[in-house]
Amino acid sequence: MAETTTTTTKPWMAEGLLLKLSMVLVQLFTIGALLLAKLSFNSGMAPFVLLAYRNLIGAVTVLPFAFWFEREMMKKVNYKVLGWNACNALFGIVLAMGLHYYGLRATNAGYTVNFLNLVPVVTFIIAVIFRLEKLKLKTRSGMIRVIGTVICVVGTMVVSLYKGKLLHLWPTHLLKPALLRAIGGNDSTSPTHHNMLTGTLFLCGSCLSYAFWFIVQAVVIGIALDRDPSSWALHWNLQLITIVYSGVFNTAATFCLITWAVSRRGPTYPSMFNSLSLIITVVLDSMLLGSDISVGSLLGAFMIITGLYAFLWGKGKEVKRQQQVRANTDADQRKTTDPTSNGEVRIQLDT
Repeated sequence: MAETTTTTTKPWMAEGLLLKLSMVLVQLFTIGALLLAKLSFNSGMAPFVLLAYRNLIGAVTVLPFAFWFEREMMKKVNYKVLGWNACNALFGIVLAMGLHYYGLRATNAGYTVNFLNLVPVVTFIIAVIFRLEKLKLKTRSGMIRVIGTVICVVGTMVVSLYKGKLLHLWPTHLLKPALLRAIGGNDSTSPTHHNMLTGTLFLCGSCLSYAFWFIVQAVVIGIALDRDPSSWALHWNLQLITIVYSGVFNTAATFCLITWAVSRRGPTYPSMFNSLSLIITVVLDSMLLGSDISVGSLLGAFMIITGLYAFLWGKGKEVKRQQQVRANTDADQRKTTDPTSNGEVRIQLDT
């Protein structure tokens, strides 16, 4: 009787593949949202209008899942929790996303995506300043984190200050004016809003706000800033597409996927895929919207990617070391409280 063998995929392998695919999806959602937002701002949409509608649609999309999977958490909601949520919304949505949109309107998608990659590094710098994190220069992982941080900062300066020779690598501006008019857009950026210096300052402020990530509702502040009722009117055009896409995919779906990835692989895992959005956004922004690609922008982007991965590598090693220390401490405590323990748990963890 012939033996039959079957191959089965281990659960952790399937989960690993799904995690990678989900993070690639997050980057694709980000790319689409950036390009659509830039087109909408070119056609006259106000940044806080997009921000308010985007988060409203994102909340409506996530709400049924929250009630179904997290309904028990409602019992723990009190004034203290609501207060922290308000602070979180102020820094994480109103300031971080709002300033990012204003920076995007004044620059271009390929430029702004560099600053999104800097968020983990800026967070580390602020944590060191407030003594929430130590440099640990005497350890290999700590030294690499610092080196990665310096490379990222230098890369940002190169992107912002050095342009160099313009590169014409492919046909650009493939979104013709007729197509943009058909979907309610415009093929030219308003000169009133286009300002690289102002946009860079907005993007730096966005990075700082993302780094603090303490949260208030975007709708209230948005109405205070944009009081013209016509700014809030929705029509069947590019702006409505941008709002729905950003709310469903770039807010609701992205939030759920990143939360799942962080719970399974830790806080540094999603950031490892950020270079994908940087590269693709730069290419598509040039091909579709006609943004310039220069030697300086490519050099700076390469430095940011290199520095980011060096930083994430060092951070990952540090997290693993801390987890090992905690595991060994717990094993020692169990050995002390259990007189029958022979130390096997400690040996397994060390190996």
